[in-house]
Amino acid sequence: MFGVRGTGDTSGFGGLVAPVVLPTAAQRPFGGWFDTVADKLDALIESVVIHRGEITFHVHRDNLLAVAKLLRDDPALRFEFLSGVSAVHYPGDTGRELHAVYHFMSYTWNRRIRVESSAPDGDAHFPSLVPLYPAADWHERETWDMFGIIFDGHPALTRILMPDDWPGHPQRKDYPLGGIPVEYKGATIAPPDQRRSYS
Repeated sequence: MFGVRGTGDTSGFGGLVAPVVLPTAAQRPFGGWFDTVADKLDALIESVVIHRGEITFHVHRDNLLAVAKLLRDDPALRFEFLSGVSAVHYPGDTGRELHAVYHFMSYTWNRRIRVESSAPDGDAHFPSLVPLYPAADWHERETWDMFGIIFDGHPALTRILMPDDWPGHPQRKDYPLGGIPVEYKGATIAPPDQRRSYS
């Protein structure tokens, strides 16, 4: 109907492969207030990426609490609000497979930044930011539920979306795409390579 050739499968099982190209690190000067924030965090950051007009500070997980505290407490920064915690799973990024991503906002200066940190698959531990930013509570729970990242020091790290006895973490790229039993009359979702074709 729409000119699809072959199976029309977009899950990758039909051979469709899109390369993942990550933006490269930016060089100073970053421009405008980006440099103001970078100057304050300079000793704690590994790299800075500017992509589509947004800035991301990559920090080692050991420095995460220090970065968050500085962002919140420094009068020149004043990032009072942590608007979200999420994650990305890059299976090909050896030794850094799991990335925790934090979105901060300064109401004082009307600025938004992103802080990203990484950990290996076998040691997916990050410090919890709940003591500094209480809004991180449910965000960290959801990130643990979907990706399996453990936030050390979280007051109650339990599943928030999936049932307590659910096996695995559904947003990881190594999680099966189908064939998972559904809790409705014994129905199952077939894996993508076993679904019927509609053409």
